[in-house]
Amino acid sequence: MTPLFAGLFDDAAVFPPGSAPLALAVRAYGARRRVWYAPIAGPLVLPAAALPRLAPLLPEGEPTLPISATFPDGPAGVPAALANAALLPIDLRSIEVAVPEGMTTEAFTAALEAALEDAPDLDVFVEVPRDGRRFPVLAAIKGRHRAKFRTGGVRAELYPDEAELAAALAAAVAAGVPFKATAGLHHAVRDTDPETGFEQHGFLNLFLAADALLHGGDETDARALLSERDDERIADLAHGLEGARARAVRGAFTSFGTCSVTEPLDELIGLGLITTPTHPEGP
Repeated sequence: MTPLFAGLFDDAAVFPPGSAPLALAVRAYGARRRVWYAPIAGPLVLPAAALPRLAPLLPEGEPTLPISATFPDGPAGVPAALANAALLPIDLRSIEVAVPEGMTTEAFTAALEAALEDAPDLDVFVEVPRDGRRFPVLAAIKGRHRAKFRTGGVRAELYPDEAELAAALAAAVAAGVPFKATAGLHHAVRDTDPETGFEQHGFLNLFLAADALLHGGDETDARALLSERDDERIADLAHGLEGARARAVRGAFTSFGTCSVTEPLDELIGLGLITTPTHPEGP
């Protein structure tokens, strides 16, 4: 398994459009630990509100379940959730906290730091707003936390266009703020969904845009790469992300949430970027 894709796919099976029941998502995550492609999966992403329901779903003798907990309403619920997590046999690897609508950057930062008083070393992804607070938020979390960008959703307006996303990525890279992405990245390469008509970003396009920005490119270069729809060209460019270059781009673009781990895996296999073992182990 190439290091470029290790831990890339955060398992967001319980979120739309997958909306898997919690018990099924936990079982599926456990089963996937025994397959050859297990290293591509990051933590299981769950709403913080689901943590109290986890205990009876965690069988004894199984490895600790890695979790990233989301806080869509902001940092107010973080202390209680951290207390709940401490009582569970889980590995809370990170939390993902949204900036509430109307809350200023200063108020959010103060509330978040107060909420993290007893967990100063926890990895935190701050969901960056798509309004005028974007750049102040990125400046405020520089050197402290990571960013989370929404790249789609269940409505067309939830998808940022290439210009907006390129500007966001450029700002994060310039500030040295690592980021993850969530929602809408259903395919490796940019496409138009045949059923909804939504313009969908490709996760490999994001890789290449981040790589360009890390190596002297500007927003125009990032925008062009986000717009590219040629599978072969994208695959050829992605093949060049090796060694130090791969480490650099993964340092910037840490992961993305996906309702399915196997679907993006299948696309990477089809593009020749991941090779299936001759004798894969596990189910």
